[in-house]
Amino acid sequence: MGTETPSLRVAGRNGAGTSGPGRAAGRERTDMTGKNDDGTTDPVITGPALLFAPATRPERFARAAECSDMVILDLEDGAGSVSREEGRRNIVASGLDPRRTMVRVCGPQDPGFADDVSAIRETGYRTVIVPKVTDRIPDEVRGFRVIALIETPQAVLGLGALAADPDVVGLYWGAEDLCAYLGGTHSRLQPDEGAPEDRPGRYRDIMLMARSLMHMHAAAVGKFTVDAVHADFTDDRGLYEEAADAARSGFAATACIHPRQIEVVRRAYTPEPGQLDRARRIVEEARRHPGAFKIDGEMIDAPLIAQARRLVARAG
Repeated sequence: MGTETPSLRVAGRNGAGTSGPGRAAGRERTDMTGKNDDGTTDPVITGPALLFAPATRPERFARAAECSDMVILDLEDGAGSVSREEGRRNIVASGLDPRRTMVRVCGPQDPGFADDVSAIRETGYRTVIVPKVTDRIPDEVRGFRVIALIETPQAVLGLGALAADPDVVGLYWGAEDLCAYLGGTHSRLQPDEGAPEDRPGRYRDIMLMARSLMHMHAAAVGKFTVDAVHADFTDDRGLYEEAADAARSGFAATACIHPRQIEVVRRAYTPEPGQLDRARRIVEEARRHPGAFKIDGEMIDAPLIAQARRLVARAG
């Protein structure tokens, strides 16, 4: 198709992360916590809006942490072509709140991967996004809270093992690298295919399939999911629609690349007043009924009660 597809080596096998058939089938995700070195737990995801900050721009770290729910110090795409070592030093010296900070390293195929991980071990940061994983979580990040970035065909086909890996706390997907690895040229529909002229079209079906499969596999083993960035940070409408879909489908967060996206994502993850009022009514009525009941002519049973409770909990 005239597009060069990136080369990809499969990470070395370590045997970890596999499980027998049916493990955790039907498990409901009740929280998004991870273990600390001392055995205690705290939340991995503290809010829905995650903001990338290039590791080579330390002057942006504090502002990014202040305006977002969590900051992602980025040693991969956002680091640019300047010294990777400089980015590592910046992360070591950053001093942000570890509970609201994660680091994205370069992929396991990159010669700088091991050095990225070694640098993070010098900090208090324990949540690591590993991009371009394939069929295994690499040994170098054992002991971290790993968020596996699903953006290779191998990762999509190996979702079951990746999601079940004991060091993986969540999954996050990326459309653009996946499109490139598939030999594609556009992850989204273009205007000549019926997309709007003035803003990005929707993702292609094959991208949405990867997103859906990731979410299903994560939910099956009680892990959370993070939705992909919306690359056009001026497209508030498109971002809101995608983030609202993510929130209502059960994603925990959406990644952002610009501060202006933060409030749009937060609004999308906040239940509308009418939805929240109805959810509260359902929760209240459920206390009075041992089984199904009616509200506004609709039969309310256990799944709808669970959804209502989640909405109420999200509203705080």
